Amino acid sequence: QVQVVESGGGLQQAGGSLRLSCAVSGSIFGIHGMDWYRQAPGKERELIAGINSVGYTNYPDSVKGRFTISTENAKNTAYLQMNNLKSEDTGVYYCKAALCETTSCGSFRSYWGKGTLVTVSS
Repeated sequence: QVQVVESGGGLQQAGGSLRLSCAVSGSIFGIHGMDWYRQAPGKERELIAGINSVGYTNYPDSVKGRFTISTENAKNTAYLQMNNLKSEDTGVYYCKAALCETTSCGSFRSYWGKGTLVTVSS
């Protein structure tokens, strides 16, 4: 059974840094891509970082230059390095893993973690 588990959240002051981790466990054929989403209080969930199997990354303007997504393929783990945190970065951070359904990865299925809370105090 596949599991996606986030960790690394917590309380940080504005201007500080945190690194989130997203670990995928279970029997998988491969990872097509991994994304980080954020859901701020009272707001909809939004994509804040994504990385695909060849390392292409994308970010919205709100976090570009401050957040960096990376992967450690041997551990089936993705990271989100968050620097220069702002109060508006507060929210629950979710990881979504797009996992290959075959060895050729002709199709994939998305799995979500349960999230990790990040609180930034100003």
